[in-house]
Amino acid sequence: MSNGTNFDVAGAINTLTETAGKLFQVQVDVANNALKALTNVAEPLGKTATDLIGTFANAATQILQSVSAAIAPKK
Repeated sequence: MSNGTNFDVAGAINTLTETAGKLFQVQVDVANNALKALTNVAEPLGKTATDLIGTFANAATQILQSVSAAIAPKK
């Protein structure tokens, strides 16, 4: 007995599977783009931090040399 509806179960499952696959691909693409953006931000930030640490180290060395020269007994 039919109630007058013709429902294509295989077609519905196929459409649902395609939709789930597209959603998964979109999530992968978003994660990939986020990782690329993070890398693009982290690279110059890391270089700047390294340069800043080097500058502070050089400044500290110069300060110590100046203090040592001021304290050292003169001949």
